[in-house]
Amino acid sequence: MKHKAIPASEQGVAPYKKLVWLLGQPHLGDYINFVAKKAVGGRERDPLALTMEWREANDLYYELEQEEAGIAETIDCRPIEAELAPLEAALRANTWFRGSFDNLPSTILKVELDKLIMSQVHVECSFTEKLGGTLAGAPDPAGLFDFCLPLDRPMAPVRMQRLTGDRFVFSCPSNDFRPHQPRLFMPDELAGFESIGPVAAMVGLMVGFGSNFMSAIRSNGRLVLQNGYHRAYTLRSLGFTHAYCIVEDVTRKDELKLTADDEVAADPAFYFAARRPPLLKDFFDPRLRREFEIRPSETKVEVEINVRASTAIDL
Repeated sequence: MKHKAIPASEQGVAPYKKLVWLLGQPHLGDYINFVAKKAVGGRERDPLALTMEWREANDLYYELEQEEAGIAETIDCRPIEAELAPLEAALRANTWFRGSFDNLPSTILKVELDKLIMSQVHVECSFTEKLGGTLAGAPDPAGLFDFCLPLDRPMAPVRMQRLTGDRFVFSCPSNDFRPHQPRLFMPDELAGFESIGPVAAMVGLMVGFGSNFMSAIRSNGRLVLQNGYHRAYTLRSLGFTHAYCIVEDVTRKDELKLTADDEVAADPAFYFAARRPPLLKDFFDPRLRREFEIRPSETKVEVEINVRASTAIDL
């Protein structure tokens, strides 16, 4: 699959990226701010015109509520093929999986793409075109499993800088770049490290990426996609109808808080009870989508080390 060249700006800096935005979904203010601050030529766009096109799409969702009420509950979910059992076992044994899916029951299913509920209203299609290029023709079940739930994937480039004092900045063009949880390392885990004397412990803060597996939350027969938006969009754009997905089952609101992103946790009724929530197939409805060129951006993680040592005297 060949992806189209994206024109670079006149200054010769990084090329613009292409992004698809799903109109008519909360929040209108987010859409107007996005166009003004990130879209190429967005400052010249009329905010009133943006409001009116968003309103038109929102009205269309009202019509879809009448025509497609309950469609989210009809999503097709199938067990994975028996031949994929070794791949599932390897996935569940992986530290990325165990670190992300350790507190709720989970099942790996082959799920219908069109009826996955969306909480994220934009997708960077420049990236999905590159992802599509990694799929060789029509993959067999094992190839599709590895695409949806990759254990081996290339990392985006990361630039590392040391600032004045004990400050470090890590920069990456990926939106998935993030700090990981701090970790305490004991001496038996520090083979190969040297210091000025015997080491009692080490505190480490890792920076990197999320597991990026396709995963969803299931409740009342509905599936809300949590991770893997670009993979799901890529497969749908190439004509696939189903994809492999880690599905976590949630039965109570407290359980939802353990796994849901902020948007879903803040308004679970919108995603799990609305008559016709936003679905993946909406990204492919020309009445509901808008394409933009956006300026290049970087995710930066700054780490500052501040150590205090003192002596305490008992009174």
